[in-house]
Amino acid sequence: MTADVGDGITGEVALVVGLGNPGPGYAGNRHNVGAMVLQVLSGRVGGRFKAHKAGADVLEGRLAGRRAVLAEPRSYMNVSGGAVAGTARFYKVPPADIVVVHDDLDLDFGVVKLKRGGGEGGHNGLRSISTSLGTRDYLRVRFGIGRPPGRMDPAAYVLRDFPAAQRRDLDMLVDHCADVVEALLAEGLVATQNKFH
Repeated sequence: MTADVGDGITGEVALVVGLGNPGPGYAGNRHNVGAMVLQVLSGRVGGRFKAHKAGADVLEGRLAGRRAVLAEPRSYMNVSGGAVAGTARFYKVPPADIVVVHDDLDLDFGVVKLKRGGGEGGHNGLRSISTSLGTRDYLRVRFGIGRPPGRMDPAAYVLRDFPAAQRRDLDMLVDHCADVVEALLAEGLVATQNKFH
């Protein structure tokens, strides 16, 4: 059932963005978990990503019963906002109908939480998106990666691959996060929070 609920996607098209850094060297990093979730969603939509002039790889299709554009910026995470804003402009998607899937240091590994708006929590990808859109009022699907151990620099921690102990469960957790994104598109923010939080 697709409902046009005020706390979810209200327009014709949802733009779902998976954050990460481009290239195979970053593919397994904690910072790339948003891109991992997007790959799972692309399998559910069917089809192939195509390079878009806005600076993102995009895939158009139907997800959770509604029209959706999946987008993976081709730029580095810290400057991904231009690609997100450009893609949103091209598809005429207002910020309120953008869903950004990203890693979150403040959540334990594998925990998924949703919110609309709020701060960026030191996440440079989100900061870039908020600056480029001119608002923080977009939906976020936060995938927990936990805090770095000891005195490790968070910037170094997010650019490391998930350790073997976490990799065992990673596919299942990424799949679960993709389920959460679909529920958000179908049922809205509050209903999805009530179901998954």
